[in-house]
Amino acid sequence: MVHTVHAVAWLVKLIEILKPLLNQHKRFKPTGDHKTIDIESYKSPIDTIKTECNKHNQQFKSYCPSHLIPCCNECIANHHSKCTGIQTLASVVEKANIEQSKASVEKDITSILLFLNKMGIEKSKNRMKADQQHKGIKESIGKIRQEINKHLEHLEIKLYKEADTKWSKEKSNLTELITEIEEKKKNLKDIQHDLQTVTEKSSKLQSFLGMHQIERIVHLHRYDVDIEHNEMAREVEIKLKQNDKIEKILRELRSIKSFGEVNIVETKLALKRETSVNMEPQVALQEQSNIKTMQMNIETKMKINLGKYINDMICLMDGRFIVVEQSGKVNLLSTDGKLQKLLPIASGPWSVTQINQDAIAMSYPKEKEIKVFNMKNETVTKVITLDKPVACYGLSCFNDTLAVGLRNREIRIIDMDGNTLESIQVQSESHLYNLVYFNDRVIFSDYTGKAVYCYEDSGKIVWEYKQDLDGPQGLCIDTFGNILVADYCSDRIIAISIDGKISKVVLGKADGLEDMHFICYQRMTPMVLFVTTCAFSYQSLIYLTNRRNE
Repeated sequence: MVHTVHAVAWLVKLIEILKPLLNQHKRFKPTGDHKTIDIESYKSPIDTIKTECNKHNQQFKSYCPSHLIPCCNECIANHHSKCTGIQTLASVVEKANIEQSKASVEKDITSILLFLNKMGIEKSKNRMKADQQHKGIKESIGKIRQEINKHLEHLEIKLYKEADTKWSKEKSNLTELITEIEEKKKNLKDIQHDLQTVTEKSSKLQSFLGMHQIERIVHLHRYDVDIEHNEMAREVEIKLKQNDKIEKILRELRSIKSFGEVNIVETKLALKRETSVNMEPQVALQEQSNIKTMQMNIETKMKINLGKYINDMICLMDGRFIVVEQSGKVNLLSTDGKLQKLLPIASGPWSVTQINQDAIAMSYPKEKEIKVFNMKNETVTKVITLDKPVACYGLSCFNDTLAVGLRNREIRIIDMDGNTLESIQVQSESHLYNLVYFNDRVIFSDYTGKAVYCYEDSGKIVWEYKQDLDGPQGLCIDTFGNILVADYCSDRIIAISIDGKISKVVLGKADGLEDMHFICYQRMTPMVLFVTTCAFSYQSLIYLTNRRNE
């Protein structure tokens, strides 16, 4: 106790000695721009590393390799009882290569910072470019105004306000995005600085847990560099769509209602990440891509009031689900499979796929077209007409490109304007109702032919699978590229390897499955799979299953 009192007294005295040096530090030219903090408020990154479970206030004792998290005894009992490969935390820490993990996180931070630097530069250029376009619009309007009389003055003011309002909003958005980028850069640099302290000035357990927390934070920043779905990866232009009647203004002055319309045009930036940013955990995942060791257990079965027949089902990027009824109704389900709402979509869609975070696309066989629906605004934003119209059914999106199953045994790869990029004639005895487009390959089920086929988008057949199938319908791809098929006539779920050579029945009638139609994979929680069936009681069954490996 005496030693503690002396230590505190010594520390207080040291603080009093150091305080006068602060002003000298600021006056000294080489360190004048250094940011200082009060030594009394300084908190080491090590102090934030938690060795206890927040939920149960117990020490971490175990580690779950399936979910990549440390656990207390109560966590294991309540939430990880079915997980395999549970290890003691001490043994995992002993084997962990913290230096390798640190290097991986450092690489991720550097890659993200590099990308954010490029993004910030592009946003600044965008702001300057659009500023010039904004000024150019006013100049063009000024030139037009010189040739017309006072009758058009109120139209000029109206258009000025429209341009100012729209650009002010977009300029504010750009400024906010640039500020956000700078904040993300600062956060990542702070984490980058903390890496040294966490690994050099702490125990191995603290280092392990500290690195685990840092990995999770850095992992969240992966979505900042997702070019396909990131709002920041859009370039804004402000342009004037000039009214065609301007040239006839002297003759038809009073018929003119507007100078033009100010539009905000967004185009994708040509940015690419030089380094792929992926979460590389300190403890490796179990070998879950092995078909032979794959297992599924039904955890939950629930009834929802949907139509008698279902056409399609997908899992959205945020973990929610969309179910399309044959009647034309489109249902939005929550992440746990409960009916959330009915989307205001005109009847008639057959298949559905997600294009990006905010938009889905639906095929309409009768109209022979594809409609893009904005999930935020709940409106149809685009109608895609095929350059060679034909009834379209199965639909899947990959890298802003659509694969469409057509009535004439054709799979057509199209862009978002409906232009044909590739046309693939396939061997199928059934209509192309169910297909998946993934990594430049199209995989589809043939119900009548009792087969699953895989084609390259160039038209070359890669493999066909007919073993033990008795009426395959819905299919999806898991995290590892394996194909999961709902075999309707045999009431089974069959997993097929990415090369089509290996398969395994992972669930069947003995497990309680019946009349399986559709299946989709929830990537947000890759241990969980949702399956839907169509019953004849005007109710559908949703199965929540746990996907794991032996």
